[in-house]
Amino acid sequence: MAEHEQKNNKTAKPGGKSGQPLVIAKTAAEEQRLKLERLMRNPDKPAAIPDRPKKWNPRAPPEFVRDVMGSSAGAGSGEFHVYRHLRRREYQRQDFLDKMSVKQSKEQSYLDKVEQNQREAEERTAKRRKKREKQKQKKLMAKKAKQEDQQNGDAEKSCDSSEDEKEEDEQQEAEDDAEVPSFIMGKK
Repeated sequence: MAEHEQKNNKTAKPGGKSGQPLVIAKTAAEEQRLKLERLMRNPDKPAAIPDRPKKWNPRAPPEFVRDVMGSSAGAGSGEFHVYRHLRRREYQRQDFLDKMSVKQSKEQSYLDKVEQNQREAEERTAKRRKKREKQKQKKLMAKKAKQEDQQNGDAEKSCDSSEDEKEEDEQQEAEDDAEVPSFIMGKK
């Protein structure tokens, strides 16, 4: 009896490793706590993370069926269960194939929709880019025309009086405002 108690109270493992006494978890929470404590004893050691389980695939149908059986009379009492199992497996395989085809068609329709959205976005961007370029060209043309008018006006200014200059400037501004759209000039 004393020998049995000595074995249970041992904390040293054979081979020189010292360990903690064996504790059996009674609940799931306690089991989780014990696992965490074991992991936290040595935090430098990497924890093993299991791989994700593989997707379930049905077993492929046999290429050649040697003994074709059915649930007909005279097949024997045990043969029906074998037939039922084969039939269940085949229905399961067909359901899996149907679900996979539905999933693939949904994925394909999603990819088509994404591609269509990208095309439409590119078209809108190109249209807006073209509009911006047009506005830029109009602005540059208006600026060039204004500079030419100013150069022509400078030559005339030396000949005309100061009153004529004021009238021409007002006229020029009115013409420039008429040529350039109001949203470019900053007017509302």
